[in-house]
Amino acid sequence: MANKRSGGGLTGTQQAAKFLGVSVLAGAVLAGIALPAAGALGLAAKGTVEGFDEIPANLKTPPLSQRTTILDSEGGQIATVYSRDRTVVPLKDISPYMQKAIVAIEDARFYEHGAVDLKGVLRALNRNAQEGGVAQGASTLTQQYVKNVFVEEAGDDPDKVAQATQQTLGRKVRELKYAIQVEEELGKKKILENYLNITFFGQQAYGIEAASKRYFTKSAKDLKLEEAALLAGIVQSPSRYDPVNDKEEATKRRNTVLQRMADIGDISQAAADEAKAKPIKLNVSRPKNGCITAVDGAGFFCDYVRKTVLSDPAFGKTAEERQKLWNLGGLTIRTTLDPRAQEAANEAATSKVNKKDKVAAAVVQVEPGTGKILSMGQSRPYGLDQKQHETVLNLSVDNRMGGTTYGFQVGSTFKPITAAAALEKGISPSQSFSSGWKLQLPMSSFTTCSGSPAGSGIWDLQNEVEEETGSWDMTSALGKSINTYFAKLEQMTGLCETVEMAKEMGYERGDGKKLGENPSITLGGEESTPLSMAASYATFANRGTYCTPIAISSITTADGATVKVPESECSQAMSEQTADMINQMLKGVVEDGTGTRAGLSDRDNAGKTGTTNDRKDAWFVGYTPNLSTAVWVGDDIGEKTSMYNITIGGQYYDKVCGGCLPGPIWKIAMTGALDASETDSFNPIDVPRGEKPDEDKDDEDRDKPGNHRGNDNGGNDTEGDGGQPFPGISIPPGFVGGADGGRANGGGRG
Repeated sequence: MANKRSGGGLTGTQQAAKFLGVSVLAGAVLAGIALPAAGALGLAAKGTVEGFDEIPANLKTPPLSQRTTILDSEGGQIATVYSRDRTVVPLKDISPYMQKAIVAIEDARFYEHGAVDLKGVLRALNRNAQEGGVAQGASTLTQQYVKNVFVEEAGDDPDKVAQATQQTLGRKVRELKYAIQVEEELGKKKILENYLNITFFGQQAYGIEAASKRYFTKSAKDLKLEEAALLAGIVQSPSRYDPVNDKEEATKRRNTVLQRMADIGDISQAAADEAKAKPIKLNVSRPKNGCITAVDGAGFFCDYVRKTVLSDPAFGKTAEERQKLWNLGGLTIRTTLDPRAQEAANEAATSKVNKKDKVAAAVVQVEPGTGKILSMGQSRPYGLDQKQHETVLNLSVDNRMGGTTYGFQVGSTFKPITAAAALEKGISPSQSFSSGWKLQLPMSSFTTCSGSPAGSGIWDLQNEVEEETGSWDMTSALGKSINTYFAKLEQMTGLCETVEMAKEMGYERGDGKKLGENPSITLGGEESTPLSMAASYATFANRGTYCTPIAISSITTADGATVKVPESECSQAMSEQTADMINQMLKGVVEDGTGTRAGLSDRDNAGKTGTTNDRKDAWFVGYTPNLSTAVWVGDDIGEKTSMYNITIGGQYYDKVCGGCLPGPIWKIAMTGALDASETDSFNPIDVPRGEKPDEDKDDEDRDKPGNHRGNDNGGNDTEGDGGQPFPGISIPPGFVGGADGGRANGGGRG
């Protein structure tokens, strides 16, 4: 067994012998390259350097991981993200002081020797023998560069990093061989440039530009002598010579570099002494990495962009390819985020719901006709500190993109989809149905797309309050959100037709599963997301054409190449006439229906309220011809809270409804996002009406404490409150206009 020191390592003599062996081998490798006859040494035949005859391209131009910059639609920076904080710069943009300092301290004879410095090898061998250990290395700057390339390729994989840095003869030989070829093919200037861009300078800074920005908040081209010397000294041991944590040790190391520069004639002794006398003056810029640094509450949108790159096959056929693209970074991603809309959405989401409340609010906006996602706002800030009520759960999107497991039941906001399906089938808006407060329909009267009955037994449903009885046409039923009407309308239209219309409009479940073919879908029983709802309603605004949501407009790589990004795909979901009629009917919702408190007075706008069973979710989804916005309020943590007798945003609500909380939030978001000069109108169209409906019942009675009714059969829609400006306070009939309620098996009121 080989002799060991008490600490378990090799003795000084053994280490010196090992170093000598590597050094001799280095000479042999060099001879094998320069003098083919030296191949008689048999090294290649033994396989030591076999397979390294051709230099890999990545050693000449390694794909260095850099920061990715995410921009809004106007070019403003949203955030920077990176696995390595690095900005690659050419040698001409690096201070001459820095170039000289790194060469002086790391490889003073860099411009005189080849890839292997034989004088340095002998000098180190002698020093190590005297010290009885490895006191001095002999790696040239070129060899260090080669090693750094392999470390960079290893990324954050600990096993690969270990392989790239292991102290073995095979690795040393490989590095030496590559170093020789790099010298021949790149030349000194390019090697120096590559080295300064790849090496680690501590404090999460990779490359000289990032290091200069981190320690001095300036570009590398502007580094002064004493600053360059400080950074050059860090390279040998970034933790030991970290000037942020140990200025004394860093000062000693800086002065060593300065003296070395003077010794080899790069600077005068006087200049070195003057620089040594200066105290270290840092101007540290703390790392700003990740979506947590996003402006105007855009962290959730930023993370959606990240997940888009990691999940869309357009950015790589496999998950590994997409992850590699993201980790490599260096991308400039121009997104669809509109800074004005984002500011408005963030303000709206936080204006009436506090981050510490039991419930949360989400606001998302989509541009009709393009599918561009213009904003994503939430009442809880983006982040990981739960004590500060932060979250990374994106309440606007589906589970695959970072949202909740299932999404949220949408309540009566689904009813316009049923209405669109009915119009497409030729049913007139004047179609009227009479009903009492409660209704029973046989499940067998609803047929799935496979031709089978939707079930057996009876579907029991009811309206919000007992007074909601009488005759309703499509316009009044939408305005007052009458559950019984839409159950009958779905029965006449067809369950399959209703589900297919939802699909055509981009209505998707939050868990990614196919839509269930259950009659309760018309009352909002199928969970979805705010983004899906905003995009679906944008179909109405766009006169029947649905466009898939997109978040990315363009991507360019660090070298200026263009990465193809997915485009919005648009398709006609319904006729223009159908959309025009829905627009006119939903205008009534905000003018004198359940959404009066959300209505905009300066332009055409339309929308629909929605509240689910036990008021666990409240919605308002609405639009103008050029902007569609969905607002959701509900419990985002654990078992969902029923929003009765609850204080939200400092205001008490006896019961939350779509018109009394999400509606006003929607109004703030829309008002802030829209330009006052943009007042497009919906296409005018006459909407046939039925017989005068019994819609003007005493709205005050709907809000009396005894008038709320629960829902049977898992119903999900309980809008109610009548859009009262002051929940719990009676308002004279007709003063505000309409109730916002209704309940029945899957959704349905207001």
